[in-house]
Amino acid sequence: MALKIATVGGGTFGEMHIRVLTQRARQEDVAFVGLAEINPDLREQRKNKYDIAVFDNVETLLAETDPDAVTVATPDHLHRDLVVSCLQRGLHVLVEKPMDVNVGGCREMVAAAEAAGRLLQVDFMKRHDPYHLELKSVVDDGGVGDVQYGYAWMEDRIEVPRDWLPSWAANSSPAWFVGVHYFDLIRWIVGQDAVAVSATGVRQKLTSLGIDTYDAIQAKIMFPNGVSFTVDSAWHWPEENEAIVNQGIKVVGTEGWMTVDSQDRGTRGCVRRHGRKESKMYTPNLGFFQEGGGGGQSTYWGYAVDSIETFVSNVQGLATGGHTLGSLAGTYPSGVDGLEVTKIAVAIHESAAAGGDIVRLDEL
Repeated sequence: MALKIATVGGGTFGEMHIRVLTQRARQEDVAFVGLAEINPDLREQRKNKYDIAVFDNVETLLAETDPDAVTVATPDHLHRDLVVSCLQRGLHVLVEKPMDVNVGGCREMVAAAEAAGRLLQVDFMKRHDPYHLELKSVVDDGGVGDVQYGYAWMEDRIEVPRDWLPSWAANSSPAWFVGVHYFDLIRWIVGQDAVAVSATGVRQKLTSLGIDTYDAIQAKIMFPNGVSFTVDSAWHWPEENEAIVNQGIKVVGTEGWMTVDSQDRGTRGCVRRHGRKESKMYTPNLGFFQEGGGGGQSTYWGYAVDSIETFVSNVQGLATGGHTLGSLAGTYPSGVDGLEVTKIAVAIHESAAAGGDIVRLDEL
């Protein structure tokens, strides 16, 4: 019998979930049973484009489709109640990052997953980028010696908060929306939990547009034995920037260093693209997401796809007995990982509000 999976939230990243799950459904080992989306226009768009069942509320979706698993792509601050409810129903859950915007909510989700004996996975897709996988392999093999310090940056163009998230950007920040990708990636590479943070932030450009949130946040994340990483997150870069996101990471150790520049991956030009008459600078990230295929049927690939596919494979393994939660431990971004990342992000915001004071994570 095919595994039944539903999605809640059909926005920008919810559509990624729909693409991956409807593609997987072609193998007939998975059935994508429906989408819950409260926006009627968006709901109709997704229904028509992907030929899927749609619902205007979660309860009806769950009652009528009886899924085995749910993927959650609602706004960040709405994750907790939905995820806890699904886990308590006995469903496996994939939730978009960040898992929640407060530590208590994350702890509640982790407890619900443990009580139900169900998989709680967080969509930290950066772990699936082939370049980050190579970086992780090099560090694990001792290629840079003992990790001592590093840098990371993820900086979006202003259209992300202004145009992608017009109804809830003020409930988020660059640290919450993009920084958490690298908070998780750094924890994963270092192999330890952070112990403290210090941060400062700037509110200027977005507040002038009526969006009450930070333009940029600069954080220092501290680990045991003096190891630290500096992370810059921003989402106010000019629309003229050649890529929608500038991002990368550098790791320095006792015996070497390694940098992954995730914007400039060796392909760059000044070209006319996407129907434009004028030429603009262009640096494609071909690893994130690609769409191709013919005959009226699209095919999707990239690390954003792989991250969601991993959840499906994990749930399949649990359903068939090929895996247990114990055997999967450490192979995917878990609820505990999501909790630790949220602790970092909460501490960063507390520190920024206090002008850069050090905040210890064991006090959260």
